[in-house]
Amino acid sequence: MITLTTDVLVIGGGATGAGVAWDAALRGFDVVLVDRLDLAEGTSGRFHGLLHSGGRYVVKDPAAATECIGENRILRQVAADCIEDTGGLFVTTPFDDPGYADRFVQGCGEVDVDCEEIPVAVALREQPRLNPGISRAFRVPDANIDIWKTVWALSHGAQQRGARILVYHQVTAIHRDGDAVTGARVHDIRGGEDVDIHARVTVNASGAWAGQIADLAGIEGVRVLPGRGIMIAMNHRLVNTVVNRCQMPTDGDILVPIRTVSVIGTTDRHTDDPDDQTIPESEVDQMLDEGEKLVPGFHEARALRVWAGVRPLFEDAKASDTDTRDVTRAHALLDHRERDGIDGFVTITGGKVTTFRLMAEQTVDAVCRLLGEDRECTTALEPLLGSEGHEYYRIGERLRRKETHLQEEQVICECELVPRARVEEMINRTRSANLNDIRRQLRLAMGPCQGGFCIYRACGIMHALDGVTAEQVDDALLAFLQERWKGVWPVLYGDQLRQIRFDEWIYHGVLDVDHLPHSDDPVGVAAVVGTPGMGGVPGTPGMPAVAGASGTPGRTEALSS
Repeated sequence: MITLTTDVLVIGGGATGAGVAWDAALRGFDVVLVDRLDLAEGTSGRFHGLLHSGGRYVVKDPAAATECIGENRILRQVAADCIEDTGGLFVTTPFDDPGYADRFVQGCGEVDVDCEEIPVAVALREQPRLNPGISRAFRVPDANIDIWKTVWALSHGAQQRGARILVYHQVTAIHRDGDAVTGARVHDIRGGEDVDIHARVTVNASGAWAGQIADLAGIEGVRVLPGRGIMIAMNHRLVNTVVNRCQMPTDGDILVPIRTVSVIGTTDRHTDDPDDQTIPESEVDQMLDEGEKLVPGFHEARALRVWAGVRPLFEDAKASDTDTRDVTRAHALLDHRERDGIDGFVTITGGKVTTFRLMAEQTVDAVCRLLGEDRECTTALEPLLGSEGHEYYRIGERLRRKETHLQEEQVICECELVPRARVEEMINRTRSANLNDIRRQLRLAMGPCQGGFCIYRACGIMHALDGVTAEQVDDALLAFLQERWKGVWPVLYGDQLRQIRFDEWIYHGVLDVDHLPHSDDPVGVAAVVGTPGMGGVPGTPGMPAVAGASGTPGRTEALSS
């Protein structure tokens, strides 16, 4: 068994956990971060991409709104390269209470959210696809944020300062010495080994799973109410600024342009399982209907894929209400020495992606108190890797950069302009045969074809490398197709149905993926990514074939001949 020793063990590799690792490393602590999967594969990687201005919460949850606007301003300075400054609008549609707008303006003033009312004609001129029946419009400093880019910048920055990042390491036990937590045992899912990590302080930054980790430590009452919500990415930008309906937060009331798509979200349903990624057909229909209220013609636009994420909403264990819309979006920091008499253990949960830096700062402040050491936080001043120039990301930048030498390198993914050299470098550096990990880091296969053309190319590149067997590549391909299929089959209608039928012809008719020789026990690929009950790739047992999806009531249409 491998044994590691560190100052701070961070459990959870989402935005908050990576933020804690970055903050602690900047303060000079030795850090180990572990996650059972890849970085940002949980809640952080499953949201709509909004950098909140706080406007959404000024009436209902002013504490969360105050946190959001403060962190919005800081992140624009230290994480500029991860942010596109789209701006935001709150609009009163014919379906909204017109009286809410005045409460919204008052709330913005009370929590210092920048808000400017503009003429409806100006809003419609700038965003011509908006509902022409809107009666009021307000500008706010919303933006979008690329969460994978952010989390990898945080983790790479921490690594440069000595932190060790262990992905695919699942916590199996929390070590206790009397009334003190002394670290954890983790299992290396890919390598098959157990690792004992001795730590002066252990930080539970596992989000929606925080209650489970606290249970392993023998601590009761860490009650996290998982709130499951779905989002749908539309194939192109229907709007170029974030658009919110000016009403109390509800389902399907926000449209976020991010990269080349626009994302509508989100539903909010209580679930008992933080791993619940159920996508009910009724919620998909609801999102499409709500999108029509913001952008007429939304139903006819091409839905690219749908996914579910689970919010970590913390509530006092004595409460009984499970309506997740009524639980505050502000975060909760639990010092278990003060709360439970257990030393060396801190839980941070709740909050928003927008507030991850503040959450990390307060968490590492608590670590310093536990250790009796006063070390100053500098994350509000220290830019992340790539953001040293304090310049926002701009749509079209990648194309402009590549056009200067596009003929000089082979492009593997045309949708996201991923060159062969980047794919090879990523595979060699990570030694990973997991195409989904590569997708998150390079945006490989995140475009309109959802991997229909680039993934078999990436598989060929992977197989050409020394040490990667054909069976491993087959496992990687099957796991990838299964993961993509989960997100596209609930929105199979119109052009998306035609695209996926074409992809099916490639992978079944040409590559015969149903009969690829693959391992019976893939480690770190399908064994990790696969979802119980989802079956295999399109057309395999337990999963409806693509052609069979054309009868989905209300949303699908038959393929034209």
